[in-house]
Amino acid sequence: MNGAAWKKEDGVGAELTPIWATYAEAMNRFTKSATAFMGNVHFLTEARAAYLEAMTASTALRNSLDAGDQTLRSLQAQLAQVVNDHLDELTLDRKKPELLKRTGSAKGFP
Repeated sequence: MNGAAWKKEDGVGAELTPIWATYAEAMNRFTKSATAFMGNVHFLTEARAAYLEAMTASTALRNSLDAGDQTLRSLQAQLAQVVNDHLDELTLDRKKPELLKRTGSAKGFP
């Protein structure tokens, strides 16, 4: 008994044809997709390298900006201290003659 006779006798011949067509179609789609993917896989590698480069640059930029912000905050605090000290001196200088006049010691001022 040959294979063709066996398929017909068992009624399997009619079932194998659609299964074979499904298998062949799936294999063709797989082959086509896998070939296309392998032809473009270098884009995945390039994308990953570019991502890592961007993340490294982003970290460096963030660190630089954070350091700059810290410097600006420090300078602002120093500036505020100098301005406050200067304003305190001006306020004290304005009050001294009044205090001296009240105590009677203003005679020494021109």
